[in-house]
Amino acid sequence: MAIFRTPTLCLKNGEVLSDVEIAYECYGELNPTKSNAILVTHGTTSSHIAAGTVTMDRRRGWWNEVIGPGLLFDTSRYCIVSSNALGSCYGSTGPASINPVAGKPYGTCFPEICLEDIVRAQQLLLQSLGIQKLVAVAGPSVGGFQVFQWAVTFPENMAGIIALDTAPKDILETGSSLNNLLSDLSADPSWNNGDYYASGSMENKLTEIRINTLKSFGFEEKLDDSLDEIAREKVLTDTAREWAREFDANCLITQMRAMASFDVEGELDKIQAKVLYILCDTDEWFPSSIGKEVTLKLTNAGVDVKFLEVHSRHGHYATTEEPEKWVPEAEKFLQKLNT
Repeated sequence: MAIFRTPTLCLKNGEVLSDVEIAYECYGELNPTKSNAILVTHGTTSSHIAAGTVTMDRRRGWWNEVIGPGLLFDTSRYCIVSSNALGSCYGSTGPASINPVAGKPYGTCFPEICLEDIVRAQQLLLQSLGIQKLVAVAGPSVGGFQVFQWAVTFPENMAGIIALDTAPKDILETGSSLNNLLSDLSADPSWNNGDYYASGSMENKLTEIRINTLKSFGFEEKLDDSLDEIAREKVLTDTAREWAREFDANCLITQMRAMASFDVEGELDKIQAKVLYILCDTDEWFPSSIGKEVTLKLTNAGVDVKFLEVHSRHGHYATTEEPEKWVPEAEKFLQKLNT
């Protein structure tokens, strides 16, 4: 893991974060002109570790099957940059980070951020690496929010975008979900008004929340059919608890607030990059039924867009579980970007 540091980051709301750190990984090498970079962006609860060690729910190595020599994101040809989002808790500055003024974790004092703040932090990281223009920005789910935000905030900075399991605005009713989350967390004895870092742990509550999330993502479809109900429940619970031991409740709140405010549908005419848009027919979060409408809006905005519907039983996990169903189209897309 590498760390990019900047002394200040001006947020869209006017606040300024000090001593900001952004964790990232690079797979492959930059060419002499630094023109072969692809940025990949992760979902709400994932990290910057896009390839390498893989756990059962793909929190590490979430795109392990498409990043590497000879794969879609060919590391013998491209330099793949994967950045941990601002406000997360896997090495980037967020609520669990030490507030340099107070000398303790920010907690609920961490400022409210938006998707634009997240991508502007990534842009500073790329500038520090000498990267002026990307071949593409690619990511699934809320990583796809970042992809669309990149396309409207820095329209000249990439040739193409690949947005999977996502939309150009929040369609998840995240505001309502956030209210429910806050109510759920505040009922936990360890919550302490969000200042739980010294006195307790939110592990049990986060495990409960994660179990429900994994079920809605289609996690159980990934389990071996030979497992009985007790064994399947144990794998689900153990996977959820593993995540809960690493993640931070305030970071989850921060990320969800950023999601709830995301909407670039009114800015689609800013997009200059070619777009590959991919949805799965069993995804409960971003159903493929929205594909035609989003594609029409992009087309009407003058965007060169290709829509692909993936058929899979894996729901929101389809594009990570069965990359062979979309990678051939993405390979053609990248080839066009390089011609």
